[in-house]
Amino acid sequence: MTQAKSEEQKLWMRWAKDKDPLVGDILVKKYTPLVSYHVQRIAAGLPKNVSRDDLTSLGMMGLFDALNKFDIQRDLKFDTYASFRVRGAIIDGLRKEDWLPRSAREKAKKLDVQIESLEQKLMRHVTPEEIAAHANLSVDEVYQTVQEHFFSNVLSINEQFDDQEEAEGKSFVIRDDTMKTPEQQVVKTELIHDLMENIRKLNDKEQLVLSLFYTEELTLTEIGDILGLSTSRISQIHSKALFKLRKLLMTEMLNA
Repeated sequence: MTQAKSEEQKLWMRWAKDKDPLVGDILVKKYTPLVSYHVQRIAAGLPKNVSRDDLTSLGMMGLFDALNKFDIQRDLKFDTYASFRVRGAIIDGLRKEDWLPRSAREKAKKLDVQIESLEQKLMRHVTPEEIAAHANLSVDEVYQTVQEHFFSNVLSINEQFDDQEEAEGKSFVIRDDTMKTPEQQVVKTELIHDLMENIRKLNDKEQLVLSLFYTEELTLTEIGDILGLSTSRISQIHSKALFKLRKLLMTEMLNA
């Protein structure tokens, strides 16, 4: 065992024994970069009016919670455990604070109507540039609106799942969170297959950015360094890829 590992283990032993505040401060400083990592990833799908400082505060609350509840006897890395707590705290905070203003929600609804109207008129899929001209918006605004709408739907879906889980918890059946029903597994497999098929329809750069972001779990800044592009350019490619996927998946849902 390396000296660094040994010292860290001693810190965890002291923290587990008597919750020494000085040790707690050391551990918080050590794992603060983990909070910054999740803040950057989540912020990539949020509007600019959402403060990263607020997200960091939510994430730090998750980190404190993880420190207090982590069992060093379990065969589990703290980084893994804390990631769930940090990300969960940020998502819960966003949901409670209603991070997407009503005006932005209305804007997303209106954009959906305009996209549908334009596609019916042209009898084909429309490009972000065509939507921007039709809706009197910039292309970046179109991308941002679609991305915000995506993320708000994710939060809504998570909230529905939480409600269902709470209702199930009131029954007399002990639910196994690690197991999926056969129906859930079939649906998940089909969704993953559809998503993979549609990702292949994106161009090479869009596929690469999505792979690095969601599979390799790199930040937008790190992806920019690899590809020699600015963070804002990577963000635009990421948004454009999500826009295309949304259109492809929506088409499949309507034709199903």
